[in-house]
Parts: sequence; C-alpha cells; structure tokens
Amino acid sequence: MNSIELMMLEHGNIKRMLKIVRVFCRKLYDKEDVNFDDFEKMIYFIKNYADKHHHGKEERLLFNRMVKHLGPAAQKLVTHGMLVEHDMGRLFMSELGIALDNYKMGDIDSVLDIIANSISYTHLLERHINKENELVYTFAQRNLSPEIMSEIDSDCEKFEEDAESNGVQQRCLSILDDMERKYLGLDDRMDFGEFESIF
Repeated sequence: MNSIELMMLEHGNIKRMLKIVRVFCRKLYDKEDVNFDDFEKMIYFIKNYADKHHHGKEERLLFNRMVKHLGPAAQKLVTHGMLVEHDMGRLFMSELGIALDNYKMGDIDSVLDIIANSISYTHLLERHINKENELVYTFAQRNLSPEIMSEIDSDCEKFEEDAESNGVQQRCLSILDDMERKYLGLDDRMDFGEFESIF
C-alpha cells in the first residue's frame, strides 16, 4: 500500500464533501427548507472520515516520523503548520456543533454561526489539502528514507484494515455518495464560483 497515494485519494473525497457543505450553506442562506438530518451526516463524515480517520492517520503515522527524522524544517512545517490547522478545523467543528444546537433550540441568529463556521472550515481545508498535496507529502517522500516510508506504508495498511473492520470507510463513503447525489445531482449542479462574493 502506498500511504501517500491513499492520503491524496482521501483528500479528493474530503474536497467532494466540502462542495456539498457549501451547497447546503447556500440553501440555508437563501432560507430554503433544508434537511438538518443531512447536515448532521455531513458533520459525521467530517468528524469521522476527514478528522479521526484521515488526520488521525497523518498525525500518528506520517507527521510524527517527519518531526523525528527531518529536523527543524519538518518541525516548523508540521508542528507549527499542519497540526495547528488540524486543531483550527476542530475548533470550527466544535463551534459549529454549538451553533447547530442553539439553532435547534430556537436561536435563529445562530444560523450566522452555522454558515460562518461551515464556510470557514471549507476554506481552511481547501488550502490545507493543497499544501499537503503540493508541499508536505512531497517533502516527506523526498527526504524520508525508503525504510521509513516502508514502515509508514505498512502501518497505514494496518490502520486501514482496523478501520475497515469497524466499517469506517464504508459508512463514511456511503454518506458521501448519498449527499453528493442529493446536493450535487445533475439537475442541481451549480457553479461554485458564483458564491465566492457571498461568503
């Protein structure tokens, strides 16, 4: 198993969900009748696939080895860069959960916090993913020894097997496919560029 290729594939899946979250927020902004059960599924995907599964794998298998073996450059890139952004994403999700609870209890103004935290998360993750794909992963592949990369690949395979035995990938990717059909179907497909000026 090539761990870097798998993580990049996961990035593609995460970016698919970011588009769906954007569409949901647009509907909410336009005061359309939205399904918050669907939104809860999107949040479930983010917490369990994007963060716990994908970010967990990066932190436990790749980033720790980069810091250990690649010196100050990796320390700066990982500890003061990627890990800070992981924590920032978790903060947006925590604040989103609070806003969603408040909205369900009748605090209509919380819709602003729902949209703000959701869109902030999508912007953060888009930039974060691009940095990892274009800089962090290539830095690791170029500078970690073949032996260490082989260890990462082996650990990644075990990590995936454990997650698969718990149904993580199947459950999360099923949610992604369902939400994509519902919110990005051919009849509803939108040009996301038109929303840049709004958010």
